[in-house]
Amino acid sequence: MNSGRLFIVATPIGNLSDITLRSLEVLKKVSYILSEDTRETDKLLKKYDIACSQLSYRDQNHKRIFPKITQILDTGTDVALVSDSGTPLISDPGFKLVSELIKKGYEVESIPGPSALISALVSSGLPTDKFSFVGFLPKSSGQIKKILQSYGNLDSTLIIYESPFRVAKLLNYIKEILGERQIVLANEITKMHEKFYRGLVSEVLSQIEGKKTKGEFVVLVAKEGFK
Repeated sequence: MNSGRLFIVATPIGNLSDITLRSLEVLKKVSYILSEDTRETDKLLKKYDIACSQLSYRDQNHKRIFPKITQILDTGTDVALVSDSGTPLISDPGFKLVSELIKKGYEVESIPGPSALISALVSSGLPTDKFSFVGFLPKSSGQIKKILQSYGNLDSTLIIYESPFRVAKLLNYIKEILGERQIVLANEITKMHEKFYRGLVSEVLSQIEGKKTKGEFVVLVAKEGFK
């Protein structure tokens, strides 16, 4: 019996026009879409007139829904995995699913596309030859400082995801642990109010002070000595 495939489909990080033709082809032909948030996926499906059944998939319900996913695949039916935005598994659900399916011999195929960290990096003006991505940091100040000490001293650009409510606190930690590095904040990438803040840590802190920002930030920290 031929099993179905899991397609990992990257979706827009803001502007819904930023989707590949291949991604649209896959979403139109699969029978089920595993969505981190079905309401967010609905916006994309409606824009491109795609009718497809959705199943809510998150790390929290992985154990419960995994048997149903394998049952679907065992009928020879293809399934797509999408996150709220960007490339699934990158600070989004999907790793458990992909890892277990591969171990069980199912075929997994990536359909590449948007990624916030790559879009931010190539527009930052910071070195792109080597970078370290740590995603979202833990909430503990001790753990944050430990990660900054470990990764901030590598010979690479450090990339972090952060919420608008904690970004100023993160910048203060960076200044405390790594000093006055060159940094870049990327906010609302590809959206109408896309904004980049550039400069030394203290300069960027003054730029965002008192501003009501929304949407997650990509925080990029230059390696020591970069000017």
